[in-house]
Amino acid sequence: MIQPFSIARLPRIEFSAGGIKKLPNLIAQYGNRVLLVTGQRSFTDSLHWPALLEALEKAGIDWAQVRIIDEPSPQNVDEAVRQFHGQGFTAVAGIGGGSVLDAAKAIAGLLLIGDSVMDYLEGVGPEKTYQGPPLPFIAVPTTAGTGSEATKNAVLSQRGFSGFKKSFRDDRLIPEYALLDPDLLVACPKPQVAANAMDALTQLLESYVSIKANPFTDALAESGLKAVRDGLFAWYEDEGNAAAGRSRMAYAALLSGVCLAQTGLGSVHGLASPLGAFFPIPHGVVCGTLVGAATRVNLAALQERDPDNPAWRKYARAGDLLHGRHFPSIEEGHAALLALLDEWTERLNLPRLNAYGIRESDFAHVVAHSRGGSMKTNPLVLSDAEIAKVMQQRL
Repeated sequence: MIQPFSIARLPRIEFSAGGIKKLPNLIAQYGNRVLLVTGQRSFTDSLHWPALLEALEKAGIDWAQVRIIDEPSPQNVDEAVRQFHGQGFTAVAGIGGGSVLDAAKAIAGLLLIGDSVMDYLEGVGPEKTYQGPPLPFIAVPTTAGTGSEATKNAVLSQRGFSGFKKSFRDDRLIPEYALLDPDLLVACPKPQVAANAMDALTQLLESYVSIKANPFTDALAESGLKAVRDGLFAWYEDEGNAAAGRSRMAYAALLSGVCLAQTGLGSVHGLASPLGAFFPIPHGVVCGTLVGAATRVNLAALQERDPDNPAWRKYARAGDLLHGRHFPSIEEGHAALLALLDEWTERLNLPRLNAYGIRESDFAHVVAHSRGGSMKTNPLVLSDAEIAKVMQQRL
């Protein structure tokens, strides 16, 4: 018997090499004035940028640009809204990594109404009910990691000891289109490939074992895990089949976003929120450096307190999928999964937490701020000591 489940709205998905050429026509569906939100330079320094601008000109589409330099802050969003509110924009296109897409998503949500994003951030300020309307938003990822192109979340950060990493979240913020072109991933440097790919892997694994997982998301997560298995190192190590690797990782990242939007995540992302707020550690690095340790802690807790939890079997299945073989017992599947996650963490040169100034004395502060939405869909409730143990293993 399949238990009841619900699937939230998804964007229209366009996936193809060379697909960036479709962007002007997609924009033109909504009008002739677009706000382009990009990163600092990787896309705008590529040959795709002048080609896009030429195509926009031929289509009679006016444009303006916002650059997002680091992980997006509420101030970035509010500044863009102040600058461009009331100027007749008919669409927003975000072209970049997860930070760019999150900022663009928030800007699209607020450009018509002119409000501050601080009015809507969860757990910050008045938490007003969002009424919209948003501008149509087209998400064009140039990395393979966050899956922001498939979600309703715009994650914004304010760094510092009293900082935060919170979401502006509403179904109306879901992109109209997710335009995925694996060719746009060519310029990613190796550290970014590593961090983003491990973010996608973490999102697939956490969605798979989430308490809100269902048969629909399980099928997608399993497909995504296979794509990571076959694509990550083909792209990262570039041994002649990098194009196929980029395609598989773009697909895996998309599925990770679809899955997390339906199921929530787990303890890694529960920790990623305060760690990314309090310290200058990139989100993908948090995920990549902690996923093995968090899986080990979850498995120990499941064995001790809840061995009948579906996640116990699913972790073993994940070991099968990532190794491309079936292990005779659940315990062997667990051991294989943990060994692989540890091996990949080292092979991808993911730094430890102490590289970003994190110390054991900071653990209590981090743990106290880790029990947000992601931690609530972890397979089981972890104690403060267990959460601290995840960080301890990667200090």
